[in-house]
Amino acid sequence: MISRYVSVVLLIALASCGRVRDEPALAGGGDAPDTVAVAAPGIVPTVVFVGTSLTAGLGLDPAQAYPALLQAKIDSAGLRYHVVNAGVSGETSAGALRRIDWVLRDRPAVLVVETGANDGLRALSPDSLEANLQAIIDHAEKLSPAPRIVLVGMEALPNFGQAYGKRFRQIYPKVADRNHLPLVHFLLAGVAGVDSLNQPDGMHPTAAGQRILADNVWKTLEPVLKKRER
Repeated sequence: MISRYVSVVLLIALASCGRVRDEPALAGGGDAPDTVAVAAPGIVPTVVFVGTSLTAGLGLDPAQAYPALLQAKIDSAGLRYHVVNAGVSGETSAGALRRIDWVLRDRPAVLVVETGANDGLRALSPDSLEANLQAIIDHAEKLSPAPRIVLVGMEALPNFGQAYGKRFRQIYPKVADRNHLPLVHFLLAGVAGVDSLNQPDGMHPTAAGQRILADNVWKTLEPVLKKRER
């Protein structure tokens, strides 16, 4: 369990920095995430990352965010995928759900879902988080073919009480188990609370911190990509 300081730093960062937006970026309404890069359909299968400012790489060049670093790992492994970063700063799981159909418009081969940290900051209901995560998965699984889904876990603020923190933390493995999904247990493992790995605001990972995030995700993502190519 991460410390009180680490939790506060992590979750305040996600809601208070950059563009805080819960509204969906839907085709025909609103703005698309600034960092999205889309491959030409039918040429290279895509890996789409839905997430918060951590995924968007707030404060850094998009090439330093962990999705872009994972593209380099994918290429080095000889795998044929194109990474799409669909991170939006400050987004809750409800916001991610509202824009999921836009995110899925190009029918990704793999969908990586990192959301919920801002739910924890606002002490939103863990039941609502669970329902939103399940609905995102359900939307993705309606596609034919459906993408492989990787779920990324997060922590809640400890000052909302141990009971809330425990319920929140249990949502991710519960949803992953129910849907038979691979799970990254904690995206910021090894980075949260480490001054040298965070930007001057003390909240968002530096380029070096993002490299650790990429390593954390790669451990779970690599087997998924290799299995899909068989």
